[in-house]
Amino acid sequence: MKKAIFPGSFDPITLGHKNIIEKALLLFDKVVIGIGENDSKNNLLTIRKRILLLEKCFNNNTKIEILTYQGLTIDFCIKENIKFIIRGVRDCIDFEYEKKMSFMNEDLNNTITTFLIPCSKEFSGISSTLIKSLIKNNGNYSKFIPLEIKNEPLF
Repeated sequence: MKKAIFPGSFDPITLGHKNIIEKALLLFDKVVIGIGENDSKNNLLTIRKRILLLEKCFNNNTKIEILTYQGLTIDFCIKENIKFIIRGVRDCIDFEYEKKMSFMNEDLNNTITTFLIPCSKEFSGISSTLIKSLIKNNGNYSKFIPLEIKNEPLF
């Protein structure tokens, strides 16, 4: 079974995240959505709320598993026997950053391969950071998040 992880904070999940996950489902038998727990980040949503939103988006899809972890993604991959990491790319800045990250992960463990998947062009301007700013400033963020959670209170 080809199992991959798509790591991130998903604070909140965006249409871009969902787009990458849907593309990854075409390539892998199982996609783990890995919510990285990082105390140094200023998260808007609790881990539990992020899990609930992701569950609503993927409605019990048997090819999706939602897990949380702390520490390095590469260490989590080793622990969970995951051989592939998926990273979403919106533009050339993302590409350069993700390329460097994939090289570092390869140096740490060369049995785990990173796949860079570009999001569809209509989602290239969406980021969780921008959506958080809209939320904090009472802006309309509904067109940037998945339809399945548009009516879901985020707090």
